[in-house]
Parts: sequence; C-alpha cells; structure tokens
Amino acid sequence: MSIRILLVDDHAVVRQGLKMFLGLDPDLQVVGEAENGEEAIRLTGELNPDVVLMDLLMPVMDGVTAIARIRRDFPDTEVIALTSVLEDEAVMKAMRAGAMGYLLKDTQAEELRRAIKAAAAGQVQLSPRAAARLMRDVRAPESPEKLTERETDVLRLLALGRANKEIARELNIGEKTVKTHVSAILRKLDVPSRTQAALYAVRIGLVSIEGET
Repeated sequence: MSIRILLVDDHAVVRQGLKMFLGLDPDLQVVGEAENGEEAIRLTGELNPDVVLMDLLMPVMDGVTAIARIRRDFPDTEVIALTSVLEDEAVMKAMRAGAMGYLLKDTQAEELRRAIKAAAAGQVQLSPRAAARLMRDVRAPESPEKLTERETDVLRLLALGRANKEIARELNIGEKTVKTHVSAILRKLDVPSRTQAALYAVRIGLVSIEGET
C-alpha cells in the first residue's frame, strides 16, 4: 500500500517539483496540495494523508501553527517541516509544534523519499548535529507521569531510530500495540511528537546519540 502525501507550499513551482520527484517512487502517492496552513488542515481532514510535507513561511496561516493543529486534530498523520535554513528559529518551533522531522529545501530527492518513508513508519531520524541543536531547545516535563517498563522499552527503541515494525518485532508485540504505547508515552511526557520523546530519552540518559555535543 502506498504512502499518502499532502504537499503544502505557497509556491506552485515547488509543489510541482516535489510532486515530480515523489512520483518516481511507486511506494509514494501525492494525494493533495495546499498553498497555506489553513488549507493544509482542511485537506488533512478530507484526504487523511500519512505524511504532510509542510513549508513554514506561508500566507494566511504559517506552517508552525498548522503543524500544531494537525498533530492535535489528526495524531495519526506525521508532519515533516520544510525550510531553507537549519538555524532558522522557525525549525525549532516546528519541532515543538510536533513535526516528526525537518528537511532543507535543497534536500536530494532520494533523501526526501527516504525521510517520508521513515516518518510513515514511525521512525525518528536524528543526526548528531541536529540532535545537539534540538537538545538545547527541548522542554523536559517538570513532573512526568511514570512510564511503565514496557513503555520505557518502546521509548528507548524509538529514540534509537527503530520503526514501529522493528519495535514490534524486538519486543514481540503487535504493531498496533506499539502505536498504543507511543500514544501513552507522548501523553505522559506531554510532548506532541516522537521526535520530542526521543530527545527527552537522550536528555535523561536512556539512550545516547553518538557525536552529540
């Protein structure tokens, strides 16, 4: 079954380029396009995409606001932020809003396709450089609810970059059960995304990311 994608960017030429790149992969299907955050929220509800590729700077409603609304209203849809600059504060805001990850607009087509597939599979991918930047920004909950032993196991594997299917196999549980555990982890830690949960796992020493500074 192909991964359903919604493209969100206020520049038609960018959407056309993305659609062309993604159309070369039979596992990916662009099901809709939006030119601002407000339209993105409406189309997410109508089209039920697996992944939304979200530009951050747009008229009517910006990407960060739209990401937060989508994560709140459609938690099964993952969002990847698109930006022009790694240092842009908007990227940090996007991660706090619940984006699964972020890509620069000059990302190679193959890397883009790989990131979309990883997000759809529930896989957190954090490079040491990105993790180090984001660690300074992550908000650890003041008094998080205690995670169960199984939830801790799931969080550790999630933070190590395992996809839902891999976590299910390693823990000998169903993939649906993994998703249930992840939802409980996000609720208990009061974070909107797997990426934020993974950063929390690094912060408390549950896992380490090689090269983190």
